[in-house]
Amino acid sequence: MLRRAAQGRLAQAEKEAAAEQDVLAKIAEMPEADRVLAERIHAVIKTAAPGLAPKLWYGMPAYARDGKVVCHFQSAEKFKSRYATLGFSDQAALDDGAMWPTAFALKELTAADEQRISALVKKAVG
Repeated sequence: MLRRAAQGRLAQAEKEAAAEQDVLAKIAEMPEADRVLAERIHAVIKTAAPGLAPKLWYGMPAYARDGKVVCHFQSAEKFKSRYATLGFSDQAALDDGAMWPTAFALKELTAADEQRISALVKKAVG
């Protein structure tokens, strides 16, 4: 029984590693402006909430807890928009009264922006 459980954990770890490689490959394919943002967002999220699992969601980088997406990055190029977007799903614990933002436009990131994103991600995962 223990052996089967260990094999299950190993298989899950391999699946998660493959999913992260898929995310990194998708980021590498992006045009430079989106790629730079996505790489930095990925690093901030991995540091702020290491328990979130990277995965592709509608072909874009996303970060999930227990298989449910908490936040995601949308490239400007894919959606032919003038800015990229960092969005949060209803799984994110960002509730603030009766109305709160769930998506943020990104054209570039400063150190202050990265700190704000880190704080949002930490709050999102509770």
